[in-house]
Order: sequence, then C-alpha cells, then structure tokens
Amino acid sequence: MKFLESVLNTLMLSLVELFFLLGFLIGVGFLLGVLEKYSNKFLYKALGPRGVLATAWIGTPVHELGHLFQCFIWGHRVTKVKFLQLNNPNGVLGYVEHQYNPSSIYQQIGNFFIGMGPVFSGIGALMVGMYVLVPESFYSFNTYIGNHVSPGSIDLTVIVNATLAITESLFTLENLLNPLFWLFLVFAVSISSHISLSKADINGASRGLQMIFLVLFIINLIAGFLDIDTYRLIVKLTEYNTYVLAFSSIALLFSFITLVISLILYKMRSFW
Repeated sequence: MKFLESVLNTLMLSLVELFFLLGFLIGVGFLLGVLEKYSNKFLYKALGPRGVLATAWIGTPVHELGHLFQCFIWGHRVTKVKFLQLNNPNGVLGYVEHQYNPSSIYQQIGNFFIGMGPVFSGIGALMVGMYVLVPESFYSFNTYIGNHVSPGSIDLTVIVNATLAITESLFTLENLLNPLFWLFLVFAVSISSHISLSKADINGASRGLQMIFLVLFIINLIAGFLDIDTYRLIVKLTEYNTYVLAFSSIALLFSFITLVISLILYKMRSFW
C-alpha cells in the first residue's frame, strides 16, 4: 500500500514538473493556434483561398524551417522537405518528412520540439525582422526585457507588460512614417498567419511529450529512493519560462493584429 502511494505521489510530482518545464510554452502555442484559426477563417471568408495564400509566401517557409532546424538538433533524418506548395489538393502548404530511431530516448523526446518548431522559428524570425527593419524598436524592447524581466518572476503581468512595451516601441510616429516599418508589418503578419501547429505537428509533439513525462517519472522514482529533491531543481531550471512569456509577446501581438485585420476585411466584404 505504501509503495502504491509512493508511485501515485511520484506521478503527481512528475505531472507538476512537466507543467513547470513545458506548460507555458504549450500555452503560448495553444493561444497562437486559436488566434490563427479565426484569422484564417475570416480571411478565407473575405478573400477566398487567395487570402490565406497571400501570407503563405513568407509564413509557410518560416514554419517549415522551424521543423527542419529541430530535426537537425534532435538527430532525426530528414527525408523530404517542401517549404511551399500552392496547388496541393489537401491544402497542405508545406511539410518536413523525417525519420528517427524509436529506441533512442533522445530522438523520441525530440518529437516534442520538432512539433513545436514553428513557434520557435516564428518568434525568432519576428525578432530578426525587428532587428533588421526597425532596429530602434528592437533595441527599445530588448532594453525593456533587460531592465524589467528577471528569471523566475512568472505571472501573467509579464506577458501583458511585455506586449505593451513592444507595442509602444513599434507604433511610434517615426515608424509610421518609415517604409521599412510597413515592410516589417507585412513580414510579421505573414509569419503570424502560419505560426501555429497543424494536427500532424500536435500529434508528433504529443509523442515527444509522453516520452518526456516517462523520463521525468523514472528520474523521480530513482530520486525518491535516493531521497533527492528533484522539485527544487526543476523549479530552478524553469526560470527560463519568464523569457518564453516575454519574447512570445511579439508573436501574440502580431497574431492579434492579424486577427483584427482579417476581421475588418471580412466585415467590409459582408458590407459590400
């Protein structure tokens, strides 16, 4: 009975640790998926298939690059890549096919990060776009992160304040008069329109998530016998989540802007 209770406690501990490790990243991916779903829905109703395809030229390659880079990191063998296809009968705009060794725990864990790859590449591309096209806004936001975001200070105000900071740094009179800002806006909207995960991406990520949980559970079982407290170590490791929330604000902001633009276009089409 005591052994069963210990196993159940270890299961609960592993679930809590899994949430601390990856819960915020998964939450960001979910929010981006919801915003993109409705954005594309309104765009399709307003402009038809060409409304979604108009942003695919930039957004889809960035999405697929996220998968591709993670495949290299986690040792998966890439067998086929399509960065953009416009005439697929199933509506698939791009894909990365890859294979892995099922007996490799490392490669199985990699399925999670490969599935989540577009979130990383999307946020990274947005930051690079800011750096190149609107550098003053980039430095302003980067300064805000350095001065106001500290490891471990996790609460919802982090993402709210970071979103307000990036909005304030981007939408200035100087930027509104700068053609490069409008180029960045097109770039950012295109990426935000294709940053979320497909059903195949989610299925792949879930397989990796299961392996991560299993590894955590085994580690916690061994740690329990050795009287080692893994919870404090995991909490210390998850201080990076503060930066995940702060930097994801740029993707959430432009996903929201994309939703507003697509809604306006839809309403205008309905009015006409």
